[in-house]
Amino acid sequence: MNYILVILFVLIAVYQYTNWYKKRRSHKLREELESNWGKQKIEDYFPFHLIEKYFDSRDKEGSYCIISDKVKSDLDINEVFKFIDRTKSKVGQQYLYNKLRSIESKGNLIKFDTLVNTFYDNKTLSIDCQVQLTNLDNDDSYYLEELLSEDLIDKPKFLWVVYLLSILVASSIALSFFFPVVLLMLLPLLLINTFIHYKNKKLVNYYLRGVKQLTTSIGVANEISLFPILKLQIPDVGFLINLNIIKNKTRSIAFENKVRTEFEEFAWIVMELFKIIFNVEYLAFHNLIRVIKIERKSIDKLFKYIGKIDTAISVASLKHEEKGKICIPQFIDKKEIYTEGITHPLLTNCVANKVNLKDNSMIITGSNMSGKTTFIRTVAVNSILSQTINLCFASEYKAPFFKIFSSIRITDDLLEDTSYYLEEVTTIKELIDLSSNSDPCLLVLDEIFKGTNTVERISGGKAILSYLNTNNNIVIVSTHDIELTELLKDEGFELYHFSEDVKDNELHFDYKLKEGKLKTRNAIKILELYGYPPEVIKDSRKTEKLFNVIPNQNAL
Repeated sequence: MNYILVILFVLIAVYQYTNWYKKRRSHKLREELESNWGKQKIEDYFPFHLIEKYFDSRDKEGSYCIISDKVKSDLDINEVFKFIDRTKSKVGQQYLYNKLRSIESKGNLIKFDTLVNTFYDNKTLSIDCQVQLTNLDNDDSYYLEELLSEDLIDKPKFLWVVYLLSILVASSIALSFFFPVVLLMLLPLLLINTFIHYKNKKLVNYYLRGVKQLTTSIGVANEISLFPILKLQIPDVGFLINLNIIKNKTRSIAFENKVRTEFEEFAWIVMELFKIIFNVEYLAFHNLIRVIKIERKSIDKLFKYIGKIDTAISVASLKHEEKGKICIPQFIDKKEIYTEGITHPLLTNCVANKVNLKDNSMIITGSNMSGKTTFIRTVAVNSILSQTINLCFASEYKAPFFKIFSSIRITDDLLEDTSYYLEEVTTIKELIDLSSNSDPCLLVLDEIFKGTNTVERISGGKAILSYLNTNNNIVIVSTHDIELTELLKDEGFELYHFSEDVKDNELHFDYKLKEGKLKTRNAIKILELYGYPPEVIKDSRKTEKLFNVIPNQNAL
């Protein structure tokens, strides 16, 4: 009797300690989440080959505009993603990345913003959800997406043989109690079943990460769906009914991935023997794959449900941290861009600028390092953020709902034996093809056709920019060619420039966008500032006069 009391006492103590430990861990996690609310992630590890998996595999049909790999590179979208990512699950991280590169309809954007504001106004709800989402904050969670995108294996044609072998084993064991000689049949049957079990183990291990994360994701979604406010925001969670059935089927397969203690190791050995003898894992695995195929739409809804909630919380957290630096964009049906105080999210202490274009495009001149390329990236990045997460790094933003294309970073391709100029030709031809539709496009270009000679660069550039500046398209282009500005000012382009000054023999840039064309050329003065030989400077000035260029000695 005393032994029974001791055992009961130990069990109660273990139970109480387990509950205390779980509460303590949950409390510590909540404190950490609350202290990090709004803050940028401090981690340097962003495995984009995994983060991009959902974007790469999903059907792009129905999206208003897809941010291409070219635009991604030109605008440093991966770096922008690192800055805005406050997600707590890998599923949410993949969903946020996909959202940043897939511009949907204005209607979907408004619905998403409503969900964002729900979390923005209720920090407690956000933290409650994040506590659950952290269960999917491990690298294995990236592989849930594989259950949606990969071609799952087909049912084996000899599956009936495995069923037959399992029945024979069970029958042999039952008959052995009456006819012990039947046990002799078990040895060859067990050898066959062992071979089948371990041959199938490769497939099980391949899908194990995704299957385990499916189980965890179902549990996370079940917990989150209990919050009354979210039931109003996302009422359609019927997919969980079907998926809860799958959850039970995954436990025996995913168990071995949870082995940590000696007791669990012993339990695993017993279970492994049972699975070998009766082909349990083989039959359960192929039945699970069959059910997953049937319920793929439900799994897709599960992925989007978790991803949307985590992304909305991430944006709410970003809005909290960047309050005073951001605004809600206004979308208009005119060929017009109006911004006040627009900045680039990746630049600390970024100089704010104003844009006011009506029925016109923009051509910008200025020296290197003056801010031309950064400015056109600033406008394009904020247009993307406005149309994907409904916020803009400005005090005011008003523009059409754009399709966004770019030509900024161009390099020659040695492997393809493609020259710099040919790369430019190909890229800009793509822009021409993409922009020739009724939807308004924002086209940002840096130094058009700098891979060829001056005369043809200006001639071709003028013709192409005039062509792109049609319909509701807005073109923002930077150039060093003052001649190009003269040719385009009567072609629907407004002239702007960035300038610099010299103080104490040092370059000073104010990074402020100014109206009108640049009236000075300062490249030779910069050579002088950086200590080029006097002979070079003198010869440059002499040649400069041959082109009737009179430098402003008071400027650079």
